[in-house]
Amino acid sequence: MGLLTIGAFAKASRLSPKALRLYDELGLLPPTRVDPSTGYRLYAPELLEQARLVAWLRRLGMPLARIQQVCALESAAAAQEIRAFWAQVEADTAARRDLASFLIDRLSQKDPAMTPTTKPLGIHYAALSDRGLVRESNQDTAYAGSRLLAVADGYGSAGASAGAAAIDALKRLETGGIPSGELLNVLEDAVEQAKQAVSGVAGPGSSPEEAGTTLTAMFWTGSQLALVHIGDSRAHLLRDGELFQITHDHTVVQSMVDEGRISPEEAVSHPQRSLLIRALGHGADGTPDMRLHDAQRGDRYLLCSDGLSTVVQTEEIRRVLREVGGPEQAVRELVALANGSGGPDNVSCVVADVVELQQ
Repeated sequence: MGLLTIGAFAKASRLSPKALRLYDELGLLPPTRVDPSTGYRLYAPELLEQARLVAWLRRLGMPLARIQQVCALESAAAAQEIRAFWAQVEADTAARRDLASFLIDRLSQKDPAMTPTTKPLGIHYAALSDRGLVRESNQDTAYAGSRLLAVADGYGSAGASAGAAAIDALKRLETGGIPSGELLNVLEDAVEQAKQAVSGVAGPGSSPEEAGTTLTAMFWTGSQLALVHIGDSRAHLLRDGELFQITHDHTVVQSMVDEGRISPEEAVSHPQRSLLIRALGHGADGTPDMRLHDAQRGDRYLLCSDGLSTVVQTEEIRRVLREVGGPEQAVRELVALANGSGGPDNVSCVVADVVELQQ
């Protein structure tokens, strides 16, 4: 088969002539030959496979610069790059879905606790932070109040101050009411204040290693818990005896799991499992995950630093949350489990039970 005209090649590759001219200008899909007298672009049939790949990648929404990188790779490496791109798309979509749900709930004034058939709800809570058995100091901060539950895991030379500053910036949420529909804006403002507080601890011109922190916090609205999450501290929900992790770690290793590059089992012992891709600190991506959780009587929430989640099996955490009575006893038992497993890191826990209020 001879060379194909741009029209024939466009039809066979499912790319428009306009797109082919653009891809030629970008060096992404140059023609085999350009007729010197007419200027027509001519394409070898062997280019069809690459052209169709470009067409499919454009349908995925992949940027042209990244398509150019994929087309230059061998098949296995190209497949890995596409997998990584799609994992990021799904993560971005999930974040937008959470935000959409948040907005829908608030704009609909969804308030399950205020229906005629239900009683007002409240929370009973406890917090505990411990240095562990190996670290010389405690850089964790745990807080539990009538509206705010929070855990921060600081890092760097001023990590303890960074974590404490982040939570202190949120404590203003404990006082005063929030107008209906303003919760998302209030939380966003509170996170921005937490960022500024952490930056103030580090000081101007500081390096990222000097002071930073994770932040996982929940704000009680009276019928719902609003979650703010940055980093690798975690939040869990125990409902009807089942334990659900309701946060997603912002770590290099978790992104590798999401992209299919390693298995969850391999992630547990990976040497880079503590490297964060989001945190509060100088130069860090401090974009939070935010979502709402409808509260039900009998729910139990756990917020914890990775000093618990990396050393205690999920089933053991579930057992304690199911069997131990009050939040105070539960946090003591969880910290004891972490220290009983060697206590290699600081460990912090907040437990909150959703209960019916007595009228």
